[in-house]
Amino acid sequence: MLNLLLFSVTLLAGLAAMNLPLAEERTMRLLLAFSGSFLLGITLLHLIPETVEDQGHKAGIFILGGFFLQLLIQRFTHGVEHGHNHFHHHSGHAHDHSIPLYSILGGLAIHSVMEGFPLGFNYRMPGTDPSLYFAVTVHKLPEIIIIGSMLRSVKGNGPQAIAIMVLFAAFTPLSSILASVLGQRYFAISNVLGAVIPVVAGAFIHIATTIFYESGTQQHALTRQKLIAIIAGVALATITLLFH
Repeated sequence: MLNLLLFSVTLLAGLAAMNLPLAEERTMRLLLAFSGSFLLGITLLHLIPETVEDQGHKAGIFILGGFFLQLLIQRFTHGVEHGHNHFHHHSGHAHDHSIPLYSILGGLAIHSVMEGFPLGFNYRMPGTDPSLYFAVTVHKLPEIIIIGSMLRSVKGNGPQAIAIMVLFAAFTPLSSILASVLGQRYFAISNVLGAVIPVVAGAFIHIATTIFYESGTQQHALTRQKLIAIIAGVALATITLLFH
């Protein structure tokens, strides 16, 4: 059910972005600030405690590796996963400036598969799984809006663009299902997944902290609106601890 909800929300937001004007830059900045703080909160309050308990001191090595792995993936995604939109506005229209679409989609495919692995893992604390689904869904909203806008700019909103959007929306849920099925059937794969989770946690930390830097003003000022969005994200992440 949660995988279907994640797929549906991602697909609907992407299709809407392919057919509607781009969101205002200020609105996108606030959405990014909220999603980044919420993702960071869920990672620190849920994912890292779980993986430290499972992996012990090795978790720190994997988290560090995940942080720098995300830095490598960013070379292909060009920062779309943390809000870099590759568009410039002139007279109310978005313009394509040589968008490296397939490089971005390839990098985001890897990123999306990585996001799905933690969703298919069995956690000790009952609130971790729904909290992670919520965090990944919120994180995907600004990302999918940007992807939908890029597809419209490069491919239009025809069948090919829609097929790409459907495929992209399916990556994370399918990865979650695959991790769950294989992890339950094969002990060795379950152990591998246990090591992958802190890697993904490190990637989430990179994404969230980069969002804080890139979702501000040109002077990187902490505006009142951005501060409210960050506090709201952290507060919501903290509230999820009540699920335990």
